[in-house]
Amino acid sequence: MTAAGLAFADTAAAHEQAGVAGGLATGFLHPFTGLDHLIAMVAVGLWGAQLGAPALWILPITFPLVMAFGGVLGVLGVPLPVPEVVIACSALVLGSAVAMRLRVPLVAASLLVAVFAIFHGHAHGRELPSASDPLAYGIGFVVATGLLHLFGIGIGTLSRWPSGQRAIQGLGAMIAALGGYFLLSGLGIGR
Repeated sequence: MTAAGLAFADTAAAHEQAGVAGGLATGFLHPFTGLDHLIAMVAVGLWGAQLGAPALWILPITFPLVMAFGGVLGVLGVPLPVPEVVIACSALVLGSAVAMRLRVPLVAASLLVAVFAIFHGHAHGRELPSASDPLAYGIGFVVATGLLHLFGIGIGTLSRWPSGQRAIQGLGAMIAALGGYFLLSGLGIGR
């Protein structure tokens, strides 16, 4: 009965699963069950594809590396201010960057992605101590994050064509809207 309850629990936000137990498979699957994480990871790949080389690879490599650092901070219990707000803002800001085809210097894009990565990693690092195999869980989570970035890059290749550019911008707007929803609902607005 408990297993069935956990299997069908509402997981609209990746950070509502306190006490996640498991290892590699659980860590790998977790990013796919949290819509806030999933859309932000896809947005990183989309934005990297829009910016082109070298951002195409630097942003999706920066995020998991810095996310792992954020995860260590979470495991150690180092507090970060308003993590859920920053995580919601990651989808809002990254989705907006894609929707507006925002072009910024690579350093600025990398720093923005890194800040969001710390908070995503921190939120999941807080879950790791209760996992049966925290290292395997973390590895699974980082690998899945990288695959979501690659998925975003793959979709982002559509931006080579004018109709594809519009589709990608529309997807970015949808991601931003969901980020705005997460932000407002996390602040208790619209409940």
